[in-house]
Amino acid sequence: MSGESPLPERLLPPPPDEDLRPEFRAVARGNVRYGIKLERPFWSCLKRLAQSRNATIGMLVDELARHRGNGGNLTSAIRVVCLSWLAEQNAELAQLASQKVTNALIMACPSPAFALSSAKRIVTFNQPFQLLIRRQLPTVFGDETRQELKLALDLNVVDIFQRLAHNPDAPVVTGFVLGLGERRYRGQLNAVRAPVKDNELLIAYIIG
Repeated sequence: MSGESPLPERLLPPPPDEDLRPEFRAVARGNVRYGIKLERPFWSCLKRLAQSRNATIGMLVDELARHRGNGGNLTSAIRVVCLSWLAEQNAELAQLASQKVTNALIMACPSPAFALSSAKRIVTFNQPFQLLIRRQLPTVFGDETRQELKLALDLNVVDIFQRLAHNPDAPVVTGFVLGLGERRYRGQLNAVRAPVKDNELLIAYIIG
């Protein structure tokens, strides 16, 4: 009908219907059995939580049943514990998936290394990389040199990210050329995905 307001754009993807339907399961610990209804994502989370504790789902449920307090709802206690555990996991991952961790990985490397953005901009680098530039492209390495330094890769950056997405366990090897004015230096590097959450970033380790 004309005049109807368009539906607002969704902020969240719709959950699958099967995830919204509570599933009944009987959970046992010794001679004690508990009948519980939980949505599938909570059952999956409870299983992962049990594995992280080297326990069974029955052990966790029995512990919650015994310590949930007077009149506490066991199903609610399970949901709260699952959400709290996921929040802790997410907070720990957020600390690891940061630019600071990427910088530390680069600085700790004894060979020349740098971080490269998807726009082929060198974001950060270590001391061995500076020494390489001074040796191969004789210059005083400063902010001006950093701005003038040009990098070309044999492989397209987009292709490197796609290869790493397909096989994240193996670094991508590619040739590169560093240029400064009329001077050039050719070499090879190993590229891996940087552990950052918000940006596409590569860590490049120069070989040899």
